[in-house]
Amino acid sequence: MKTVMLVFGTRPDAVKMCPLLLELRSRDHFNTVALVTGQHRDMLDGVLRAFGVTPDYDLGVMREEQSLFDVTSRVLDGTRRVLSSVRPDAVLVHGDTTTAFAAALACFYENIPVCHVEAGLRTYDVRSPYPEEFNRRAVSLISRYDFAPTELARDNLIKEGKCAEDVFVTGNTVVDALHYTLRDEYTHPCLEWASGSRAVLLTMHRRESLGEPMREALRAVRAVAEAREDVKVIFPVHRNPAVRTAAHSVLDGCERVLLTEPLDVVDFHNIMVRAHLILTDSGSVQEEAAALGKPTIVLRDKTERQEGVASGVLLPVGTDFSSVTDALCDLFDNVGLYARMSASKNPFGNGEACRKIADVLDKIL
Repeated sequence: MKTVMLVFGTRPDAVKMCPLLLELRSRDHFNTVALVTGQHRDMLDGVLRAFGVTPDYDLGVMREEQSLFDVTSRVLDGTRRVLSSVRPDAVLVHGDTTTAFAAALACFYENIPVCHVEAGLRTYDVRSPYPEEFNRRAVSLISRYDFAPTELARDNLIKEGKCAEDVFVTGNTVVDALHYTLRDEYTHPCLEWASGSRAVLLTMHRRESLGEPMREALRAVRAVAEAREDVKVIFPVHRNPAVRTAAHSVLDGCERVLLTEPLDVVDFHNIMVRAHLILTDSGSVQEEAAALGKPTIVLRDKTERQEGVASGVLLPVGTDFSSVTDALCDLFDNVGLYARMSASKNPFGNGEACRKIADVLDKIL
C-alpha cells in the first residue's frame, strides 16, 4: 500500500483539496494522510467541517499579524517533522500558497516526490499576484508530477522544460467541490437583504491591492451602488486588518452595500450562484464563477486564469475608479454583453478532476 500525503493550509486550498482527499480515501489501496498547516485558521476549519474532513496532522502555524517569513519557516519546519514520521511515497500540494511552496521545499530537502495540483498557471510577472506567482513557479521547479487544470497550463509547463509524460490535464478540482456545496433549495440573510435587486458579490484581499488600489476600487463600487436603486452589493470582508480598514473607511454608511463576516464555503457558493455578477481579485473565485457561468469583473490588471478571459466570462479591469465604474455600468446596461458572458463555456473542467488525479496516482505509484 502506498502512502500519499496531501498538504494544504488556506481556505481556497481546502476547498480544492478536500474533494481530492475524499476521493483518495475512498480507494483502499492508498494510505491517505492529510496535513493541514492552519495558514488560514478559522476559514480553513469551516471548509473542513463542510466536507466532513478530519486532518491527521495540524501544524497550527497561524499567529496574529504573521508575516511571510513566519508562515514559511513554520510550515517548512513543521512539514519536515511530519515527513520524518510518515515517510510518504508522494506528497500533493496545491496551487500557489506559501504553504504549497514551503511544504514542497521540505519534500525536496527530504527527497520525497512532489505532485503539484493546479500546476502551470502563470502571469509571468513575479510580483503579480504577489507572492503567489513566485510560489507556483518555485513549486514547478521542485515537482515530479504536475496536474494541470487546462491545456494552456500544460503548455506553460512544457515550455518551461517539464517532461510532457509527467504533466497531466485533469480539469480543476474546484468544479468537483461545487458538486458537494450547491443546494437546490437555499436561503440566507444576505440574499434576503438583496431580494428584489441585482445582487453583486464582491471579494477583495490581494496583497498588491492593499492600500490605495483597494480604496479606489471600493469607491467605484460605492458610486455605482448609490447611483442605481436596483443594485445591492454583498461584501464578505477578509479577516486581514488592512482589508477591513479599507472596507469600512470607504463603504460604511452606504445602505446598498452589506459588509459581512467571511462566509463559509457552502454559503459562499450558494450566494454566488444566485448573484447577478461577481467582482473579485481572487483566483479561485474566478474559477468558481466561470464554472457557474457568472459574469465576473476581475479587479486585477493581470490574471493567470486566461482561459476564463478567452471564454468571455472573465473581464480583467484593474482597480482604477473609472475602469471599475465603466465595467459595472456596461454589465448592468448592456443586455447583450451580459448574455454573452453568462453563456460562456466553462474552461476549467467537468467535475471529474479528482477521479482523474487519483487514476494517475494509481499508475505512477
